[in-house]
Amino acid sequence: MKLRKVENKAFKAGERAQYLVHYGPIDAGIASVEINESKIKVKGRELLQVVGTGKSRGITDLIFHVDDRYETYIDVEGLFPWRFEQHIREGGFSMDFSAFFDQRKGKVKTSDGSYEIPRYVNDIVSAFYYFRTFDFNDMNEGETIRLENFYRDTVYPLDVKYLGRETVEVEAGEFECIMVEPIVVAGGLFKSEGNIIVWLSNDELKIPVKVKTKIIIGSIDAELTKYEGLKGELLSRD
Repeated sequence: MKLRKVENKAFKAGERAQYLVHYGPIDAGIASVEINESKIKVKGRELLQVVGTGKSRGITDLIFHVDDRYETYIDVEGLFPWRFEQHIREGGFSMDFSAFFDQRKGKVKTSDGSYEIPRYVNDIVSAFYYFRTFDFNDMNEGETIRLENFYRDTVYPLDVKYLGRETVEVEAGEFECIMVEPIVVAGGLFKSEGNIIVWLSNDELKIPVKVKTKIIIGSIDAELTKYEGLKGELLSRD
């Protein structure tokens, strides 16, 4: 079976980004995302290993310790996942989950069982990198792009809603950004409908500059502090 090829001008192995996470005035933690060349192949295909971590610090760490890790292996040519891992350590709660995708046969084997999947289904991390390659220039505010996301034992719809453009200033600089809202029923990072907004640099790279997660009281923000290893020039930074 011939698998798809997706043009990718947005990211490459070597990209590193770090974010300061804060809850109101409180410096709550550090999040980081890095892309590595994978040392393993699946069915002879080249992969990128994407690793995301989130850790609490300071007084937040004393009150509510967080040490989360997400890892996905993305097909270089097709930008779909072959493997996903999630390791959650939050307060007294812990959870580990893994999924191995067979995109040719339309099956996934997880730590809980085996399931049928549609071709090119995403995990929640690979979906984020896939929509970094989208062209939002011809979209109107409120328009959505539909993806599919597998988590635990179910395939969920994942809509990416385009919200427009906005200039934001963070520690890493001032950026003209595209605003998007991933809307998903479940899946770890994006836990409930309408609870997250992402600011992406308004250029081919679409690097995440800021993320705002709405919670019951207030919101948790993550803002870009430093980056390296980008695929091209970051034209959106002033």
